[in-house]
Amino acid sequence: MPDQMSRENNVLEVRDLTKYFPIQKGFFRRTIGYVRAVDGVSLHIPEGKTLGLVGESGCGKTTLGRCVIRAIEPTSGEVVLRLDGRDIDIMSLPPEELRVTRRHMQMVFQDPYSSLDPRKTILNIIGEPLRLHKVASGKELEERVAELMRIVGLNAKYLKRYPHAFSGGQRQRIGIARALALNPKLIICDEPVSALDVSVQAQVINLLQDLQNQFGLAYLFIAHDLSVVQHISDEVAVMYVGKLVEQAPKEELFAEPKHPYTEALLSAVPIPDPDRTLREIPLEGEVANPANPPSGCYFHPRCRYAQEVCRNVAPPWVEVSRDHFALCHFAEELTLAGMEQR
Repeated sequence: MPDQMSRENNVLEVRDLTKYFPIQKGFFRRTIGYVRAVDGVSLHIPEGKTLGLVGESGCGKTTLGRCVIRAIEPTSGEVVLRLDGRDIDIMSLPPEELRVTRRHMQMVFQDPYSSLDPRKTILNIIGEPLRLHKVASGKELEERVAELMRIVGLNAKYLKRYPHAFSGGQRQRIGIARALALNPKLIICDEPVSALDVSVQAQVINLLQDLQNQFGLAYLFIAHDLSVVQHISDEVAVMYVGKLVEQAPKEELFAEPKHPYTEALLSAVPIPDPDRTLREIPLEGEVANPANPPSGCYFHPRCRYAQEVCRNVAPPWVEVSRDHFALCHFAEELTLAGMEQR
């Protein structure tokens, strides 16, 4: 967790957040267990910075993002949003206050085809947050939507059109414009480019960076593409079966990972150099079952460095170097390969 001085710059602080989904069985829907989708996650995002959140599909990244804005109700933990020097406990807000506070936290969704209502015009889609929060109406609303379209690189003359008239990249720009409508402090980007062509991905990533510089936005950028995360993030957090296993400044994590899972992920990133023979680290076995995780370290059945303590004792969250944390018994002893050592 950040120290007292750095806390003042944080837009978001998440402390020991959990989300357990009940497993129910039988006619009476008796609870027989829980899926630990998010299992004690703590993180923070400073103002104007981007935290990249990576991990395999199903590790809990999207669930974590939705718990932060209480689109899904967390099981326990704290989510604190800092606004104008005030700390707002998102978890304790009643529905009406939560609705008001959500104008400062917005989300850009993964699929630009399903996240826009096909029955509404772009004017109605982007203008909906403005109407719901009574920020603008009538001619003023139309002018604000036209301005937002120009900000994200779309022609304002198309605001009366429907989503089907736009390409995937243009639809994602519309989603970004909708997220910007209320001048938020934090935007959760849930794999915002994974459904787009590679050339369009670069355009959208550059747009997000330009908007961050222009408006001082903080991003929680959820993705599974480490190349994209390396380009846009200031810090990177790695998630495995509901837990953070490593978090560090981008350059340090890609150069000197301290968790074996991070090393394996980095080994799978392609490098556009035909003269280099890359060494990929295969992960044996299957991803741990979040409904019945293994004892000790969740990663130990797939870890080539695992020892007896890993099988029996849950590892500590240790600070290996300044702002570089890892969930591993041997984080301070292992020398793991980064991107350039492959």
